[in-house]
Amino acid sequence: MKKFLSLFAILTLAVLAACGNNGGNSEGSGEGEDSKKIVVGASNIPHAEILEEAKPLLEEKGVELEVKTFQDYILPNKTLANGELDANYFQTIPYMELQMEENDNYDFVNAGGIHIEPIGVYSQDYKSLDELPDGAQIIMSNSVSDHGRMLSLLEAQGLITLKEGVKASDATVEDIAENPKNIDFKTDVEASLLPQIYQQGEGDAVMINTNYAIDAGLNPQEDAIALEDSDSPYVNVITVNKGDEDNEAIQALVEVLHSDEIQSFIEEEYDGAVVPVDE
Repeated sequence: MKKFLSLFAILTLAVLAACGNNGGNSEGSGEGEDSKKIVVGASNIPHAEILEEAKPLLEEKGVELEVKTFQDYILPNKTLANGELDANYFQTIPYMELQMEENDNYDFVNAGGIHIEPIGVYSQDYKSLDELPDGAQIIMSNSVSDHGRMLSLLEAQGLITLKEGVKASDATVEDIAENPKNIDFKTDVEASLLPQIYQQGEGDAVMINTNYAIDAGLNPQEDAIALEDSDSPYVNVITVNKGDEDNEAIQALVEVLHSDEIQSFIEEEYDGAVVPVDE
């Protein structure tokens, strides 16, 4: 009888120990609700670099940060939606909204804007947009959410005119009212391939997102023949699944990214090619 009771006691303690080890509920990255670890997906440059710089400051707040890097604009949202990430950091609000329109299972919110990456126009053959010849080809990404932004830059530079009443963020090449140089727009290229296309000398000019430009060793301030104004509304944000914006660890992340230390790092590291924001 004593042996039976002893065996029963051992089994009971084992069960209690097992339950104690599973005390955290699964949330996003597989960590518990009370866990202070978050997993954030990001583009290599500048997003992942900025997050790496933020790690020590976040640790001081009791939050462990794991950064997963991506080379495209599709997988970071897929992995966020399926719960493999707690947040991602690579996209603008217009892009996020477009992705939600195209994917019924995406329900994202902006947890905080961190920086702006001015889009630039690059050319191997010309030093300004004025030098582009009649019928020149400009190559753009296939990201429709960026087309209005790119066309607005070209309009601001006097190269084209958009139709009256067209919202800049929604503009497409079909909304061009005046195109005096008969520019040919190629709009079917994956964004990550644009630096390679530029370096191969394809087209007369290529419009490249700053993160891909920097990653390819380009300096937007020196190499671009035209650059979007730093007051662009296309802020790169921390994106989370709806409801997670109130997560304390996410709030701590945004607070750190808005800190003087990180804002100064962005300004110094990227020399104006990446512009920090704090809201």
